Amino acid sequence: MKEGPDIARIAALIGDPARANMLTALMSGKALTVSELAEEAGITIQTASSHLSKLDQGGLLRPRKQGRHKYFSLASDQVAHVLEGLMGLAAGAGHLRRRTGPKDAELRQARVCYNHLAGDMGTQMFDSLIAGGHLRLDGEDLSLTETGAGLVTDLGIDLGALQKGQAALCRECLDWSERRSHLAGSLGRALLSRFEDLSWARRDQKTRVVTFSPSGFRAFERLFGSG
Repeated sequence: MKEGPDIARIAALIGDPARANMLTALMSGKALTVSELAEEAGITIQTASSHLSKLDQGGLLRPRKQGRHKYFSLASDQVAHVLEGLMGLAAGAGHLRRRTGPKDAELRQARVCYNHLAGDMGTQMFDSLIAGGHLRLDGEDLSLTETGAGLVTDLGIDLGALQKGQAALCRECLDWSERRSHLAGSLGRALLSRFEDLSWARRDQKTRVVTFSPSGFRAFERLFGSG
């Protein structure tokens, strides 16, 4: 009998509604406690602990203990990449959860996808970097060009430190709302972090919304404007 990846097991782990809600909450990149994840899923702490144990055993989570609390985060950006892809597939098939309030429009404009920028502004930045020759897409291989390295360095990002890391520098991530690509990988994370350091943007940890200040929006548009 031939062996292969057991996608059914991973799909079953993600497919439970409570576990899916907890995984989605962790897409902000912030580590959360059992009680916080239980609240996100609308279940008891005991039930949440059971679900989290299964997700941990399945390799989807990274648990850490600090003081009296145990925190959970996604195991890797590969897990986040799969989740974002599933969101895009669900949205494309018309399977959308009902939302209330103004956050839906804000999420679609700019949000955190596992510590990098997603939504309309994320895809705009990706398209601008490609059009300007700062990123090169060759099949599925995404790389930073010499001019891109200059742009990143001018922004104050330590490119050398990123290149020494184990994570991929540039990764293409399919945006669930735009159904186009945004930039993931260590560079995607560094860019969002730099936007925050420059006070261009701030993230809402509870909703994943990224809000740009008026001056930050203008600076973003100067760098990555479509016009």
